[in-house]
Amino acid sequence: MIGTPLSKNSKRLMLLGSGELGKEVAIEAQRLGVEVIAVDRYPDAPAMQVAHRSHVVDMLNRNELAGVIEAEKPDLIVPEIEAIATDILLEIEHRYTVIPTARAARLTMDREGIRKLAAEELKLPTSRYCFIEDEQELEGAAKAIGYPCVMKPVMSSSGKGQSVIKSREELKSAWEYARIGARAKNKKVILEAFIPFDYEITLLTVRGVNETVFCPPIGHIQIDGDYRQSWQPHPMSSLVLEKCRQIAKTVTDSLGGRGIFGVELFIKGEEVYFSEVSPRPHDTGMVTLITQDLSEFALHVRAILGFPLFTPLLRTPGASSVILAQGEGVSPVYEIEEAMKRPNIQVRLFGKPDCKKNRRLGVVLAAHADPFKAVELAKEAASKVKIILF
Repeated sequence: MIGTPLSKNSKRLMLLGSGELGKEVAIEAQRLGVEVIAVDRYPDAPAMQVAHRSHVVDMLNRNELAGVIEAEKPDLIVPEIEAIATDILLEIEHRYTVIPTARAARLTMDREGIRKLAAEELKLPTSRYCFIEDEQELEGAAKAIGYPCVMKPVMSSSGKGQSVIKSREELKSAWEYARIGARAKNKKVILEAFIPFDYEITLLTVRGVNETVFCPPIGHIQIDGDYRQSWQPHPMSSLVLEKCRQIAKTVTDSLGGRGIFGVELFIKGEEVYFSEVSPRPHDTGMVTLITQDLSEFALHVRAILGFPLFTPLLRTPGASSVILAQGEGVSPVYEIEEAMKRPNIQVRLFGKPDCKKNRRLGVVLAAHADPFKAVELAKEAASKVKIILF
């Protein structure tokens, strides 16, 4: 049952993290009559601009986070980012519904928890890896893993702190970059063997009350660990797709709960390797705003609310391309007319109040029968968006 927003019988959903993905979740929740409360570490975050009300707290401060939850008493707590005090969610889950679960939020907040679950407990195929917290361990670990290898902070977002190491001489600079890019106080890093994959995909996997459904595979391009373009569907054989689904279902079944998971996978020939999983909408999945009858955000909300799920319908192949800030500033102004002169192009601006170089400020969506042609159309349109900084 869903009541009336801003009344005593409303169903209240609290977003922990209020970025561009949370903004779309808020909009979809409000379409179904849900009252939305947006929480983040800074004011005027994208989801705050559309929520019924908002709060600014230190997301890593367990007392501040617990305080806002107790004040609002939401029916549903929906983490939208990794950098939150997940230990408090474990403590209060007996009184609140955490999406998908407090354990899932905790395990996936850092790469150590989820990698150990996938590789050591579930026995899923992954790259070779080790965790390092002392610079003195670097050289021996890299020698054991082999070059090239990839170093990442165990806790970061949008590719921050991630680098490919090709030789011993690059170890120290990669270590320093990873430590700077780490979020929260955890400065441990993961060192992974580099898999010379043919391509990588995101398989959006939705756990509902009736079944688990999968979106068509999404291909994507990353630069410095951060996504730049994505497209759907990515072509692959039925055999490889089935392997992807099996891996995705295994890891999401273990994490449990309801909602959407972004499962990242590497494909080499007919072999599939697990990379990462996010228990929330995925940035590469923004392409579903133009390709599917129900976007990843609509599917997430339906699953959260306990409604039946059905395999989403692919309306059209399409692609997304990010709009990046070229410098630092506040209250950016956008000129988007040139980007919108072609048919089948959509521009989504996130409304972020400030920016620094390469911060994601928006996305261009393009529809085309050929998803790779759609990528080119989206990139071209995104390049025509002019950002004026102050």
